[in-house]
Amino acid sequence: MSASSQSPQRSTPTQDSVRRQNLGALLRYVHVSGDTSRAELTNQLGLNRSTIGALTADLAGAGLIDEGAPQETGRAGRPSLVVRPRSSRVYGYALSIEVDRLRAARVGLGGKVLDSRELPRPAGTAVRDTVAILAACLDDMQRAAPADAVFVGSGIAVSRMMRHGDGVVRMLPPGGTGGGTTSVGAAGDLGAALGLDRPPVVGNVADLAALAEHTRGAAAGLDNVIYLHGDASISAGIIAGGRRVTGHGGHGGEVGHMVVNPQGRECGCGSRGCWETEIARHVSLDRDAVLACVEAARLGDPTARDAVRQAADWLGFGVANLVNIFNPTAVVFGGALRELYLAGATHVRGRLSTMALPACREHVRLRTPLLGDDAPLVGAAELAFERLLADPLETAEP
Repeated sequence: MSASSQSPQRSTPTQDSVRRQNLGALLRYVHVSGDTSRAELTNQLGLNRSTIGALTADLAGAGLIDEGAPQETGRAGRPSLVVRPRSSRVYGYALSIEVDRLRAARVGLGGKVLDSRELPRPAGTAVRDTVAILAACLDDMQRAAPADAVFVGSGIAVSRMMRHGDGVVRMLPPGGTGGGTTSVGAAGDLGAALGLDRPPVVGNVADLAALAEHTRGAAAGLDNVIYLHGDASISAGIIAGGRRVTGHGGHGGEVGHMVVNPQGRECGCGSRGCWETEIARHVSLDRDAVLACVEAARLGDPTARDAVRQAADWLGFGVANLVNIFNPTAVVFGGALRELYLAGATHVRGRLSTMALPACREHVRLRTPLLGDDAPLVGAAELAFERLLADPLETAEP
């Protein structure tokens, strides 16, 4: 039997497809790394100087990058031209619908925040009111944008999940806990209600925070990462092999409902002894409540100290399980969990050292977000640019 009959033949990449792939790789590198010399692009992308020159000329012609001489280096010889993203001309919108607040930003290519808004999201805020508030923010930012600026897409981080099978966005209500969510509508309908001319890309807050920290933050350069986000519940963004793991229908990462105490308290999801429920027995996962408890413990309140110790102990219990399952290089604590981890790091590490397998715990790094509370918004911006980075010249058309 011939080799061709044993396996399907693969089509040979065309010159145009290779060019588009290289354009995307170059623009993505500049988008993430910022100002980059042609020499560095040659080394990092494995392409020759003439090819890099042709690609940068194409991207500059499309208005996506600028090229110019670098600042004085003090070295002899002709300096390599520096490639810069045109942040002021090419932008996307990033929105974050969190448990207690709403945020919107106009973000330029390269991740530069050009304009932003933040508003509280009071308990009881209806979905239509949430969308109307964000639509007003977008309208305000749009009117402030330069007339020749090019909009390339939008991303939304939501405090729950998107169900990819039916395209329906579901979010955790303000002040909500457990498994309760509110249906927002299809992504296309949401985009229309926001005044956008194309559907936004939607992701979970923890998932997009993990993407942001992996791309630009505390986990940059690390391919196996767990980002734990606390905001009335606990969810996780998981990066495995450099790729996001979202699970079937986008419902992955609900680690807060990992059962750690079968005889524990009843959870809103209907189970007992869920990880987030056991932590919340001692310290509420509300951001302000965690801060207040941690501050009281710092000032010597014995009840608060005991609460922080026990909550941190349960935090370490769950982290040890996740480390054994995923064997990450880093675990990043975000949202309300950041303060709890910082206050109880000794107890978290104690659990990790006694429960996690040596092969899994020896290399793992416990970190807090380099991007802070902006991580979900930064991740949403990365979604907004994904289509452009995949095919720069087609997407950049006005």
